[in-house]
Amino acid sequence: MNINVKEARSQFAALLNRVQEGDEVSILRHGKEVARLIPPQRGVRHLPSLKAFRSTIRMKGEPLSSLVIRARGEERC
Repeated sequence: MNINVKEARSQFAALLNRVQEGDEVSILRHGKEVARLIPPQRGVRHLPSLKAFRSTIRMKGEPLSSLVIRARGEERC
């Protein structure tokens, strides 16, 4: 549904009801879309667990913190 800004102001509650029912509403200013009211996404999307991926990572070399501390000490000399 497309509606201009002036009509949207006067019918805001009705527009929210339509959006709640699943409709999308485009708000137009001078014939160009400036906003869109859409219903919220249903259900929460969870990111996949990274536990298995993290268990495959093996650290090599010295810890980065030690490297940074050493590099700072060398800069001061």
